[in-house]
Amino acid sequence: MNFVKRAGMSLGARRSRTAGLFAVFVVICTLLLGGFLLEGAAARQEADAQRTIGVDVTVEKQGLTPARADRLGASELVHRYNPELPVRAGAARGVVPLASDVPRPGGTGTGAGKEDRSPLSAHGVRDSGMLLPFSYGSMKITDGRGISPSDAARHVAVIEQRLAEKNGLRVGGTVHARSADGERTVPMKIVGVFQDPTQDPQEWQPPHELPGNTLYVPMATAQKLGDGTEPVREAVFRIGSPDRAEQLHAEARRLLGKGDFDFRVNDKAYRDQVRPIQQVGTFAGLIVRVIALAGALVLGLVVLLQIRERRAELGVLLSMGEKKWKLIGQHAVEVAALALPAVALAALAGSLAGQHVGDALLGGRDDRPAPAGGRDARGAEVAAPEVRVEPATVGKVAAIGLGISLVSTVVPGIGIVRLHPRSILTDTE
Repeated sequence: MNFVKRAGMSLGARRSRTAGLFAVFVVICTLLLGGFLLEGAAARQEADAQRTIGVDVTVEKQGLTPARADRLGASELVHRYNPELPVRAGAARGVVPLASDVPRPGGTGTGAGKEDRSPLSAHGVRDSGMLLPFSYGSMKITDGRGISPSDAARHVAVIEQRLAEKNGLRVGGTVHARSADGERTVPMKIVGVFQDPTQDPQEWQPPHELPGNTLYVPMATAQKLGDGTEPVREAVFRIGSPDRAEQLHAEARRLLGKGDFDFRVNDKAYRDQVRPIQQVGTFAGLIVRVIALAGALVLGLVVLLQIRERRAELGVLLSMGEKKWKLIGQHAVEVAALALPAVALAALAGSLAGQHVGDALLGGRDDRPAPAGGRDARGAEVAAPEVRVEPATVGKVAAIGLGISLVSTVVPGIGIVRLHPRSILTDTE
């Protein structure tokens, strides 16, 4: 009789043992699939976290220009970057800057001087969302939006709430500022209003040092307002992971020219939010390996016990001239026939419960609501874990399952190859 047909008859004749072996296989395949799904979800979430959180590298160098910052920002290592160019600007066309309520030392009022001609503190930026006060939420956009890379060629501004209230300015309106040399007046469309929690100082300060006289503009607008000699204060570059910082340092040394520069790596947010994701992925990979090994051992023991119980059957078949490899093949077919439906059932369970497990292990690290208008770009933007049951994943589980069934039958079957029919029939153990 064909050993494949005989395997089917054997499974039908031993329904209780077949059901028990099938249950073992379902558990093994479900755990294997769960490990693969969790590993894949962690990898996808880690890649998203590297893009949105990443590691911030701050570069300060004497003589750093916007053009050099742009060259370094164009590196394939950099996901986002933001140089900051602070300049002084004058108020024009009805814009009244804030003034200190405290009398100036040595007299009253603000007096005359450069402070009066340039009372506004304009900060040229490329991406205001990368500024620490905005990314961590200490400063909040209360209306409109911040400065983005798409504003590079536009004259737009984000102004402080106190300056907006004093002058009746709002989003969509226009604020006029005069260049430091007084030769140019730059009209800027207001795209956002932000709130700085810093209180007005208790001592007299020049107008440009008051928090209410601060505005953020694109880099080109800041250059137009300045006198052309102001250097970039610093440039912040966001990279995917800490191990890329050394590569960026080498590129910075090549692109920024000769001379020393300050290169600071801030990976705290990365450690706080990306490392736990990596740990879950590593744990999932360990689960897959442990389950594969344990599954092979458990099924091997089960098949070994079944072979010992069926020694008389094996002896009769060998006496009738059946080849030993066919006996081993029969057991392999019996186990493999249970592996495939177990994989299908595991895939169904994974599609139903996988997302909930992924949310429990990979989600909920920071359930605090993001600050209004000042969304915490260091964590709140990380996408929720996405658990997907893909054909390739099911295929890997099926391959491992069949591999386990092969190992668990071939290894115990070595004992059959070494015995003779008479030894099997006369052995009472």
